Amino acid sequence: MVVPAVLNMTEQKNESGLNVMKKSISNDELAELPLSSFEGVIHVIEQPEDMGSALEYLGRQSILGFDTETRPAFKKGQIYPVSLLQLSTSEQAFLFRINKIGLPAGLIKILASSKIEKVGVAIRDDIKILQRVAPFKPGGFVELQELVKNYGIESFSLKKLSAIVLGFRISKSARLTNWDVHELSEQQLIYGATDAWVSCEIYKQLLITPIEPELCETEMAESTPED
Repeated sequence: MVVPAVLNMTEQKNESGLNVMKKSISNDELAELPLSSFEGVIHVIEQPEDMGSALEYLGRQSILGFDTETRPAFKKGQIYPVSLLQLSTSEQAFLFRINKIGLPAGLIKILASSKIEKVGVAIRDDIKILQRVAPFKPGGFVELQELVKNYGIESFSLKKLSAIVLGFRISKSARLTNWDVHELSEQQLIYGATDAWVSCEIYKQLLITPIEPELCETEMAESTPED
């Protein structure tokens, strides 16, 4: 079961009386929102033989939430390779342990497909660290930080975007844990799945949310060349 989004929590009305998303949200407002996390099925892929059914399922999707995790470095100049790649639908999350299986051809095919939208926040760096494992040409990626500007949103972290668009907050407490451990903890599994899942849900909500006419007019005016 997936936690339902509380879609009216961070809405406000514009001058026309229409519900619109808030431009930003304060930390105090954020703290008042309910805490939610992914409650669907989590698949941990850490053996080559586990890839088949996962890739078959993911290859049939049109939208996937996307994220990666890397072991944090606490010493100057210390850099670790990517540990985890997360791809999620609304119901199922797949956590690929890149530190154990690398980046197989079937997974690269999904990352390169223009027919499957991979949605996330600050995805450029994620793509770069994956390309260090195996070269590929990315296709079908959607950057939420750019997309939300069309809705007048000015807060760009995943935590604040989930609050503004979906009306709940997510925990980031496991972000600085060791993602190279032999067996991921339950907290890490939920964290990894939630980050990918919530990007998917934000995108789906934006797709059904009309852009304010005022924003469209402003964008058109800014893009119109001068005589």
